[in-house]
Amino acid sequence: MFKRKYRFSRMFPAPGLLILFFLAFQLSGFSQATKDKEKLQRTKQKLEEEIRYTNDQLEKTQKNKQTSLNKLLLLSKQIKSREALIDAINRELNDVQVKISVENLQIDRMSKQLQELKSEYARMIYYAYRTMNGQNKLMFIFSARDFNQAYQRLKYYQQYAAYRRRQAERIESTQTAINRQRKELEDIKNQKLSLVESQQIEKQKLDREKTEKAKAVREFSSKEKQLLATLRTKQKAADRLEFAIEKLIADEIRASEERLRKSAAGENRSANASKTTGNRSTMALTPREKELSSSFSANRGRLPWPCDRGFISGSFGEHAHPVLEYVKVKNNGIDIMTERGSQVKSVFNGRVSRVLSLPNLNRVVIIRHGEYLTVYSNLGEVSVRDGQEVTAKQNIGQVFTNPDDQKTELHFEIWRGKVIQNPENWLAGR
Repeated sequence: MFKRKYRFSRMFPAPGLLILFFLAFQLSGFSQATKDKEKLQRTKQKLEEEIRYTNDQLEKTQKNKQTSLNKLLLLSKQIKSREALIDAINRELNDVQVKISVENLQIDRMSKQLQELKSEYARMIYYAYRTMNGQNKLMFIFSARDFNQAYQRLKYYQQYAAYRRRQAERIESTQTAINRQRKELEDIKNQKLSLVESQQIEKQKLDREKTEKAKAVREFSSKEKQLLATLRTKQKAADRLEFAIEKLIADEIRASEERLRKSAAGENRSANASKTTGNRSTMALTPREKELSSSFSANRGRLPWPCDRGFISGSFGEHAHPVLEYVKVKNNGIDIMTERGSQVKSVFNGRVSRVLSLPNLNRVVIIRHGEYLTVYSNLGEVSVRDGQEVTAKQNIGQVFTNPDDQKTELHFEIWRGKVIQNPENWLAGR
């Protein structure tokens, strides 16, 4: 009798430490999986927003009967975003497949446990039927040697009945858990079907966009002379801007040296200052400018974008031309394609060093932040003036929209002294 009782307890071992460890492991894995899922969802939402934005811009270019380089850049961006979205969907599909496998394993495990519970319960019922009917129970109790033994036998029957009820409850709860697990599995499978359908739709769109881009490239290939002429014009404009920035830097270095000389007390100290500051490559900064420069540097990778909306249509450095593969294009900053009427904002606190007008670059605003400069080119309107103090995210003008191809593109640069920086390393991620 007691051996059978011991057998029941062995069927459901529950060491406290093992259960706590298992629960902690499960919760940790669940927490990490939730974070990964949320991150993946944010990535998908960002890519879908980028695709919607470039779609809007592409619709505007369709009004122009001739294929423009602007359209080609938009298609390239669209394809890149679409490929990234498909990759995100594939990763989500992999996660869903893993969930399906885990759910199937859990259902199999619980089904085996349920079968064991039912088998054990059937044996208990059979045993009770044979040995624990009312007459046998009374005979067993009344045949006790004394009152204490009778009481112990009565308690045994009560405990056995309670154990049977717990077994029945376990069977019921296990069956409920299996049903719930199967429902979750069905939901996950439906999610997978939805993702597969979404993946197929995105792939079809991607194929159409690649075909359209190939067609645009073929059209442009027959306009090589025109493209080269446009490229030379843009390069001249970039060279003029670089020269203007370098001249501004040289002028400000000389001005800072002059201030340093005037602030030096006595002729000897002035002479020493002249010796130590001559042929400088950077400005002599005031304490306030040093603090501003240090603060700007500390915000590397966290600076706000100069436009609220848009995407990088031209990356920093030297890279291949989008059509003329044998031609290299050099970019001292980044180009941000945005929408008509977009406001341009200062990325940090500073002082307007210069407002210029340059051929093919329209209006240019240069802002100093200690030893750093930020340059905003191709503005149609400017709302600041030379020497004006500005704050981070303050409007300084509006991006120019080309009436020929409806292209609205800001050129943005960052300099540290005379060294050109990659703006993508400084701007916050979107």
